[in-house]
Order: sequence, then structure tokens, then C-alpha cells
Amino acid sequence: MSRSTKASTAQFDKALLENSDPATLIGAIDAISDELKLLSKAIDKVVFGQGTVIEGVLVSIFAGGHALLVGVPGLAKTRLVETVGTVLGLEQKRVQFTPDLMPSDIIGSEVMDEKNGRRSFRYIKGPIFAQLLMADEINRASPRTQSALLQAMQEYHVTMAGARYDLPKPFHVLATQNPLEQEGTYPLPEAQLDRFLMQIEIDYPDIETEKRIILETTTNNFEKAQTIISAERLMQIQAVIREMPLSENVIEAILKLVRAARPETAPAKFKNYIAWGPGPRASQALALCVRARALYQGRLAPALDDVIALAKPILQHRMALTYAGRADGLEVNHIIADLIKEVY
Repeated sequence: MSRSTKASTAQFDKALLENSDPATLIGAIDAISDELKLLSKAIDKVVFGQGTVIEGVLVSIFAGGHALLVGVPGLAKTRLVETVGTVLGLEQKRVQFTPDLMPSDIIGSEVMDEKNGRRSFRYIKGPIFAQLLMADEINRASPRTQSALLQAMQEYHVTMAGARYDLPKPFHVLATQNPLEQEGTYPLPEAQLDRFLMQIEIDYPDIETEKRIILETTTNNFEKAQTIISAERLMQIQAVIREMPLSENVIEAILKLVRAARPETAPAKFKNYIAWGPGPRASQALALCVRARALYQGRLAPALDDVIALAKPILQHRMALTYAGRADGLEVNHIIADLIKEVY
């Protein structure tokens, strides 16, 4: 980060706290937006042609949450998570989820310790004690093991033998998942899915991107990720996002969409297709992520376009279709797209 950028970001934090005049705040937001774009460019040098995916991951983290990356093997999901951790300056650890993985392999366990002839239990912390935890192929493990993340992702601490152990700050989980149709996968419990701020789908690259992958990753001179900001700076950005204004129009747009996605309050033509819908956590996720997306794009406040852009990644894993909906060949994403047209 350049000296001028550091000065600008420091000015922004001071202006925010002191409620300075709008011109100062606008200039400071422009500066921090430039800083965030540097992050995106740094990631794009390592993970090619995934601009929308990169934006989604960064928005999730700036909003203070976790993200679930879904795609077939070989689409650089793991590489993306590692790169994000590096550019954000986060201490990161990786857990490879497999069918025989146990909860203690994630959160740690107590072991018998003998000292001066006396025996006692000592807690050995697991890999969850990191600022960025990569849960690789999370749906390869059993639901019991997947649920080991529930408390940590929501409460930012774990409990062992009745004692509480706080996790590092910031704490984020970026999980990768193979499509459920693949052999040897388990669906994530609904409570686990709801703790992910966004579910981000990764598709196959287009032909030009795949050509670039061939040319730039099969030599000895491939690009390596560089640290751009620190964990402390990330937490400052997260605090800034929570201070951004949210207009009444945007709040109404969020409420309309989320409530329309629930079977009890859905428009009549959708009621028979929605088995269960998003709870208040989806509204909270949209309220945070629209702010983060606006800041990422250099705007002072979120707009309706941000709600529409984030509707699919925030709602799709918080909804399920009825048998009637599946029998008619519908998918959750179809319902979300139709709901957007209906309520807006």
C-alpha cells in the first residue's frame, strides 16, 4: 500500500468517527474503494476470469461473514481461497473434509497431561483457530462433522469441556463444495447452510480464459499472490461497512424479497412451490452485503441494483422446493428470478 493510500484510509476512519462533512467522507470512500479494487486485481492475477466470483467472496468477507463456493473439481476453488487469505494478510489453515473426519479434528481435543506426578486434561486447539479457515470439500464429511462448525461460525468461539475459547479476530470460513450429485457427498444441514452469508457458484471458464490458464499456469513463471492489506485493516473496513447508511427504499426492497420467498407470505402463484424459505438471517445478510458491494464499487450507499445482484447468492441456499415444484422441473434459482420480477 502506498503512503498516500495509507493517509487516505486513515483520513477516512477519522472522518467516519468524527462525522466530518460529506465532501471529506466522499473522498475517503473513493480512496478505500480504490484499495478494495487493488485486492480484486491481485486475486485476478492468480485466479483468472472469475471477476463475479471474486467480488462475491470479497463482499462476503468485507461484510464479516462466511462463503460457500460450489463447483465441480478443477475450477480453482481451493486456489481462490488460498489467494484471498494471502492478499488479505490473514493467518489461514486448511481442513480437508473426508468421510472419516471427526469433529475433534476441527475444533481440537483434550489430552491427558502428567506433570509433577499429577494428571490433568489439557486442551489442544484444532485448526479452527485461524483467521481464515478453508473447509475444503466440506460436503465430503458426515453431517455430524460438518456441524462442528456451527457454534464457531455464529458465535466466534468454541466450547470444550464447559470452557469457552474465543477464536482469532477476524474469523472467516471459506468452504468449497462439490455438486451434491457427485459420488460420496452429503448435503449440508439447513442450520449449517444458513450460517454461510453467501453461496457462490463457480462455472467453467470461457474459451479465452481457459486459453489464458493454459498459457500462464503451465510454465515456471506463474504469478504468485502478494499481501495487499493486513487483518487489522480488514477489520477497519468491516467496521466502516456497518456505518454506511441504508435507505428506507433499500430496507423495503430487502423485506419484500425475503418475505416473498417464504411459503407463508409468498405471492399466491409461488406458495405451492416453496417448502421452506429464508429467515431473518437472510435479511441481515442482504443488509450487510449490499453495503459491502456499494463500497466495493465506490458508492456512498447501496441501491436496489445491489439487492437484485445479491439475491441469488444470499437466498438460494436458504430455500427448498416442494415436490410439486421439483416435479414441474423448477429450481430454486428460477423461483428467485421470478420473485424479483414479481416484487420489483
